[in-house]
Amino acid sequence: MRSSNPVFSRRGFSRDNGYAGFNAQPQAGGPAVGTQGNPYAGNNPYAQNPYAQQDLQYGAPPQAPATTGRMTMDDVVMRTATTLGVLVLTAALAWALLPVDTANINKSYGIAIGAGLVAMVLGLVQSFKRKASPPLILAYAALEGVFLGVLSSIVDNYIASGAAMQAVLGTMAVFVAVLVAYKAGWIRVNRRFYGFVMAAAMGFILLMAVNLLFAVFGGGDGLGFRSGGLGIVFGIIGVLLGACFLALDFKQVEDGIAYGAPREEAWLAAFGLTMTLVWIYLEFLRLIAILQGND
Repeated sequence: MRSSNPVFSRRGFSRDNGYAGFNAQPQAGGPAVGTQGNPYAGNNPYAQNPYAQQDLQYGAPPQAPATTGRMTMDDVVMRTATTLGVLVLTAALAWALLPVDTANINKSYGIAIGAGLVAMVLGLVQSFKRKASPPLILAYAALEGVFLGVLSSIVDNYIASGAAMQAVLGTMAVFVAVLVAYKAGWIRVNRRFYGFVMAAAMGFILLMAVNLLFAVFGGGDGLGFRSGGLGIVFGIIGVLLGACFLALDFKQVEDGIAYGAPREEAWLAAFGLTMTLVWIYLEFLRLIAILQGND
């Protein structure tokens, strides 16, 4: 099953690219089909297909044997805290050191856009690497923080006072709510759920791209998907999609731990979770800006 995040689509948590997957039919107690060339095949439980016999009944996966060098929840928590800590630190520095007054707003905004574009490139590079690169992931987080810091400062000072803190609280609330719902079994991450979320995400991104093209060549807000009533609707949809991505990420992390993923995969988990949280934060920030701007 592929993750919502590109980082999980290459290796580790995605077992349909040379690892086990939904379409693999392993023999009972044996390695999954398609594990030829899989460095984790053999007796490693991570090479087994966790979905082949559990997708319909959706039972809890068995726990991986206690072995050294395997990813644990502590590893995921620590790596995610490190990545988010770097992002928050650079965001705070950008907010404080890059003024957004009328005399400097264009310069600060230009720096933020540049940092955001470089962060996007680094994210794509990491997504297509076969192994996690902690320096690359931390550089992505740092540059993403610069982008978010300046953008949040602009929205907070010129559009909606207090929007940044509200967006942070909203993102935290979504994270906790999805985690509780996932652990309680209210959200079932199976093939159907994954297909629905990915189809919805592709449609959402396509509409936003079309809206951007109309805005660039026609001026204004293009088709109106980013402002007014339609903007509010699409903002809510964006937050809901982000929540679905979190559920997919939780499932991938749970399976990685249960089936003995290597410890370095925790950096990929942190990277994927950071990408999803940034998505949710940006949607909240835009949604709050629209709501307060209409007051």
